[in-house]
Amino acid sequence: MVFDSQPSTRQPAAFLWLYALAWAGGAVAYVPFLTILLPARVETLTSDAVRWLAYMTFFGAIAASVGGILFGWLSDYTRSRRGWIAAGLVSTIVLIHLVPFFRQPVALLFLIMAWQLALNMMLAPLAAWAADHVPARQLGSLGGLLAFSPALGSAAGAIVTIRGLATPDQRLTLVAALVAICVLPALLLGQPASPRKQAPAMDGVPPAAPSRSIAIAMWVARFLVQVSEAALFAYLYYYFRSIDPARDAASIARLFGLVVGASVPVALLIGRWSDKHQRPIAPLFVASTLGGLALIAMATAHDATQATAGYVLFGLTTTVFLSLHSAQTFRVLRHSSRRGRDLGIFNLTNTSPSLIMPWLTVSIVPVFGFQGLFALLSAFSLGAAVILIAVARMVRRA
Repeated sequence: MVFDSQPSTRQPAAFLWLYALAWAGGAVAYVPFLTILLPARVETLTSDAVRWLAYMTFFGAIAASVGGILFGWLSDYTRSRRGWIAAGLVSTIVLIHLVPFFRQPVALLFLIMAWQLALNMMLAPLAAWAADHVPARQLGSLGGLLAFSPALGSAAGAIVTIRGLATPDQRLTLVAALVAICVLPALLLGQPASPRKQAPAMDGVPPAAPSRSIAIAMWVARFLVQVSEAALFAYLYYYFRSIDPARDAASIARLFGLVVGASVPVALLIGRWSDKHQRPIAPLFVASTLGGLALIAMATAHDATQATAGYVLFGLTTTVFLSLHSAQTFRVLRHSSRRGRDLGIFNLTNTSPSLIMPWLTVSIVPVFGFQGLFALLSAFSLGAAVILIAVARMVRRA
């Protein structure tokens, strides 16, 4: 499943680890800011915080979608990845420091849109940088390392909100510092081995494989899983409270952190297995199938034990799926001259669920409850598994 203009030079482990740390810098930037610091800031500006936060989430997702494609394309056009990554890093840090100076909700909304553009100025070329250099036989290992991203993002949120550590404004500086600590080592020290284009077929698939069909199928499969993950992430607290009213936020946060942390070694092991056995699609199929079954368990749960078990399975398998899928996406990028732009299009699977998920939830939960929502989400995850079966068949026919 490797196409023309794909790198074939094996990369040193140091580069893969530095790259994974830089990629985690994106999660360190947006997880604590968008889930904790920004909502708290909005509450100090207006009594209608929920509505304004919804606006910021919606229009921020649009800006992120546009930025991913735009800056991916610009990094293709200028034939420069590091320069755009560095510019995005600096812009992200500067803009987050401007938050305290914007005291009107509408002004803060436009700042968030600009910040999302800046963040994707960093992330879009960063994604293409790995696609330029990491060969197919290392993509499973890289995908496993990318599982550190949500784990470090969650850890950053816990660090910057330690009681007494920093004021609200200083927390923004802490986030900026942590992002720089993650990204700068790759920019300054990351030295990938010089790529060379691969002429012969690899993994039994000729260069003429139908990459467009496979790319579309991979996009749809990720989108379906990502919608499920986004909905569950946003409403996890309310779900557990509906099952067990005595459940508090702290216990739910601990459970979330435990699942995210446990997913890292699981993703590393499965990623290396997929490289060794040259089975890039199999782990994705298994993860999406188990994720769908976990959602069924959550939809039918009548006690906290079943609900917790279902969430643990869903959290583990979905994190593994998204991490490995991020790396395996590089396999379907046929043209090296368009990698940044094409990855920006794939990034829509990350941003567009934020546009769809709120309306989906508002339409279903009041009528059918969380059981109805999770039943629909399970169909999405199982649908992704069916699509991945089709992907495997397309690869075999190629």
